[in-house]
Amino acid sequence: QVQLVESGGGLVQPGGSLRLSCVASGTIFKINTMAWYRQAPGKERESVAIITTGGSLYYADSVKGRFTISGDSARNTWYLQMNNLNPEDTAVYYCSADLAQTYESSWRRYWGQGTQVTVSS
Repeated sequence: QVQLVESGGGLVQPGGSLRLSCVASGTIFKINTMAWYRQAPGKERESVAIITTGGSLYYADSVKGRFTISGDSARNTWYLQMNNLNPEDTAVYYCSADLAQTYESSWRRYWGQGTQVTVSS
């Protein structure tokens, strides 16, 4: 079994900052990709930031220059530093990981349960 647990969400004023964390636990052989997604009310889930163990990075255009994804592969932990937040960033944020549980198992995407981020004055 694999579990992903997010933390760090909450209520913040426009222009403020939050740091989300995600920890993966359980039987994990290797993580290839760590990512953050978000889903606002009435909208589809969208990718926000992605980092691979090879060092590749992706950011959605809407967060470039404001959000930073980083990872600690030794601790199976990754982060999303969010600065200069605005109300359009309000959403449930989910972490995900593409990982293999054993040397012989196939890659599979796992999801956290989500953490609410609300940007409001």
